[in-house]
Amino acid sequence: YSLLNSIEDVWCERVFAPWMDMEEAMRREGIPLYALESLDPLQDFDIIGFTLQYELSFTNILNMLDLAGIPVLCEERTELKNLVVAGGPCACNPEPLADFVDLFMLGEGEVVIVELVTLYRKAKEEKWSKTEFLKEANRLEGVYVPSLYEVSYYEDGRIREIASVDNAKFPVK
Repeated sequence: YSLLNSIEDVWCERVFAPWMDMEEAMRREGIPLYALESLDPLQDFDIIGFTLQYELSFTNILNMLDLAGIPVLCEERTELKNLVVAGGPCACNPEPLADFVDLFMLGEGEVVIVELVTLYRKAKEEKWSKTEFLKEANRLEGVYVPSLYEVSYYEDGRIREIASVDNAKFPVK
């Protein structure tokens, strides 16, 4: 958080899921989810990051995106704006959120987040598409972009195989 804020022209803010009574009032009054520091609507942010501390918070992520007026599904967020990223302890199993999170940072996020923001700034300056950005981000060590892979499962839910979009197969043992 403070590391990102030390980078020129980067401003990292906090957002929390409101309690049920506040959420109800926000929806009733048409108030989108907003940042605590600036009170700017979340939908105005370039990158929206979530820390995955425990699996029960996954539905909060979907609810927060909806409350912010941001499409929940990755495929519905076609522009580079509102890129949804996630990391933290539960990012070690990203597949349950693969349809909703554009990219995951696995392992130590402090280093890769700076590389990711630097790449994002370049992409924005050079007017890359979201797909172009995600392909380049996928090259960063510790970044996983679910839309660039197809995952097949056994009947019991275990992962059978992961295939990249260029059809290179990665069998899971």
